[in-house]
Amino acid sequence: MLWLGLTGKLELYIHPRYVVFTVVMAVIGLVFTLASFFMAPQWRDKHTHDEDAAPTGRARRLAKATGLQLSAAAIIVAAIFAMLVLPPAPLSLSAAEQRSVNSSVGSAPVAPISDEQLASIDTSTFTVKEWTTYLNMGVSAEFLAENPVDVTGFVSADTNDPDNVFFVTRFSITCCAVDASPLGLAVYHPNWQNELTEGKWVRVRGGIVPNPSAFSTETYAVVPTDVEPADDATEPYVF
Repeated sequence: MLWLGLTGKLELYIHPRYVVFTVVMAVIGLVFTLASFFMAPQWRDKHTHDEDAAPTGRARRLAKATGLQLSAAAIIVAAIFAMLVLPPAPLSLSAAEQRSVNSSVGSAPVAPISDEQLASIDTSTFTVKEWTTYLNMGVSAEFLAENPVDVTGFVSADTNDPDNVFFVTRFSITCCAVDASPLGLAVYHPNWQNELTEGKWVRVRGGIVPNPSAFSTETYAVVPTDVEPADDATEPYVF
């Protein structure tokens, strides 16, 4: 955890607001772990005096010490493998497929928003999360017509109409990667597989309209004016 914190990768696993707390607790854990190494020899010397008196006492201590060394070596090898061979990576397409895109979004509109409130909203910085939230609030067709979409995320197929619709997908994290929910903005783009690859990041611009797909369960979809490859986001999650 300390290594992840120092390299700025801890946010791939937890919400940024918990980074400081996690690092502090990791430092405390490290202190106690190191202290245990210094205390362990004293404890063994105190509790193995009787064993040393027996012919097999020294052999038993040697076996215990060897076992401890092997366990420590295994932990070190596992840590090196996890940090160097398998570097930290954000959640991706496979996790989105397992958790189902937009499964965390309610089926009915919530907390309706008035036209007066809509008028003061700047959608130019909206991410996938904001768009899915406002669509679930039941915003008006006029609002959608006046506010084009410009979002970035990775491509995941709409399983109900994979030939015509894909999602621009991002993971929303409340606490940590365990509770991450994939959110997606549907894009109506027939035969998109000829141009795009699932899991790759794209930038999509266009307007939101009632979904033209006859099979997708998404009420709205982006009809794109431009879809272009994008670099993986430096902050892959939305919070």
